[in-house]
Amino acid sequence: MPYRGEQMKESKLDHKFLLVREDVLSEAMRKTLDAKELLERGKAESVHEAVKKVDLSRSAFYKYRDTIFPFHTIVKEKLITLFFYIEDRSGTLSKLLSVVASAGCNVLTIHQTIPLQGRANVTLSLNTAEMEISIDMLLERLRMLEFVERVDVLSSGG
Repeated sequence: MPYRGEQMKESKLDHKFLLVREDVLSEAMRKTLDAKELLERGKAESVHEAVKKVDLSRSAFYKYRDTIFPFHTIVKEKLITLFFYIEDRSGTLSKLLSVVASAGCNVLTIHQTIPLQGRANVTLSLNTAEMEISIDMLLERLRMLEFVERVDVLSSGG
């Protein structure tokens, strides 16, 4: 842990994830989990409403919201982000998504750049929890598509 005044040089990939019993968490961490659950279940319509219901400050919620998760959500979710270099042809995105869907992946996000010089970049974030084949097999199938020039795995985890 850096001392006061030192710059943090760690990236998010350098952080370790730990499994910790709920009873050793601080009150603010437990309340953050409660507020996140209220939001997820639709029992609160805004962060303001959720933190008010659990008696937590918004600053504490924002401090912990991206760092603490219920164990079942981490085990359940298997996420991967893929980055594609593709030729700009009619129907390429549709064909790409068809291969992904046939493997049993759920598309979470899609981002495609504006094509330049006949090429475009596509980023797909996928939930692979229900995937019926290995990630290596999926990558092989995607690379075999004639319009795909390259596929990179940007991140995986969960």
